[in-house]
Amino acid sequence: MAYRNNLDWMKYQGYKGKERQTYESDLLKTGSIYEGKQFAIALLTNDQLIGDIFLQQEARTFWLGYSIAPAYARKGYTHEVLSALLEWLNHQGVQQVKAGVLPENTASIRLLEKLGFVFDYKEDNELIYTYSPTCTPQST
Repeated sequence: MAYRNNLDWMKYQGYKGKERQTYESDLLKTGSIYEGKQFAIALLTNDQLIGDIFLQQEARTFWLGYSIAPAYARKGYTHEVLSALLEWLNHQGVQQVKAGVLPENTASIRLLEKLGFVFDYKEDNELIYTYSPTCTPQST
């Protein structure tokens, strides 16, 4: 979880600068999805942790957050994981998925748009993007 404490890399994230034990506890706890849960992104070849996803359910809407280690950024890992997650959520009957992103985080905005998220509204300092099963992801 060293990438979580790289404050330059994590400048757009709120969940950072914690002790390793805190990160491990959050990834391993069995709390409710309604409180929000962190999920690990690991390489299939060796189970190396390369990122994480945050999900929180509010009724039939899920809030999504994600981070990837700098060494694995812009290599398709986050797109692959989020594509599979969105497909799974669609099969579960989820009505929409929302993600908040700072306006200057253009890489994340591009990723969300590529996945089929559309800008919905601005709340405080964040742009809120929404994905619903009726959205069609752009081709790569």
